[in-house]
Amino acid sequence: MSPALPAVFLGRPIAHRGLHGSGRPENSRAAVSAAVAAGYGIEIDLQLSRDGVPLVFHDADLFRLTGRRGLVRDLEAAEAGAIPLAGGGAGTIPTLAGILGLVRGRVPLLIELKDQSGALAPGDGDGRMERAVVVALKGYSGPCAVMSFNPHSIARIRDLAPDLPRGLVTCAFRARNWPLPAARRAWLRAIRDFGPVGAGFLSHDARDLRRGRVQDLRRRGVPVLCWTIRSEAAEIRARRLADNITFEGYRPRLPGLNQGQPGPDEDTE
Repeated sequence: MSPALPAVFLGRPIAHRGLHGSGRPENSRAAVSAAVAAGYGIEIDLQLSRDGVPLVFHDADLFRLTGRRGLVRDLEAAEAGAIPLAGGGAGTIPTLAGILGLVRGRVPLLIELKDQSGALAPGDGDGRMERAVVVALKGYSGPCAVMSFNPHSIARIRDLAPDLPRGLVTCAFRARNWPLPAARRAWLRAIRDFGPVGAGFLSHDARDLRRGRVQDLRRRGVPVLCWTIRSEAAEIRARRLADNITFEGYRPRLPGLNQGQPGPDEDTE
């Protein structure tokens, strides 16, 4: 039986890769600090360094976020920690341990384990990522949950840390975005691994929330988060079909607060 997703993950919007905007790159310490200060939950992404350290970085390739050529997985953690993020004065690539020390349990932390092979296959990484994440989270007392597009990654988390809340990231798995065999994409699209891997929640593409399997799981009490919401209008639509949102580019209302308008430095694309 999967541990329940803590209710706090459903009670406040979750900032996608932190509250990023001008001067605050995605997944940066600045974006995470801004989300904590605003009271939002935080979603971050992890890539594994060559020496087995979880780095907070979305892409497999370095170029979009640093201007440097190469793959994150080819870097030592110390080398990654010296690479400036694009945006000027915005810091360097953080580690998971560093972000945990920054958040200190003050807001919920949703952690996505990236699949560095792109194959969503059983042998990807041989469990190094999952073991490193479980070690980093040992003793962390704040609300946190892990998730991945790769069901096998979540099965490893189940075996390593049975009490750690875990879920699947899911979508329509269209061929143009997922160069996988058609049968594999169909399997993933049907979310057939949800029960076998011991998942307890979904984080699903907001454009595909009407999918029958997603709504069937929700009717059965499975929490459904969604990504990525970029406007108040989109949020209103998504909340009819999901229990919470992951957002960027505007500031959603927090319970009990009169918010909603983007600040002048917010990324609104």
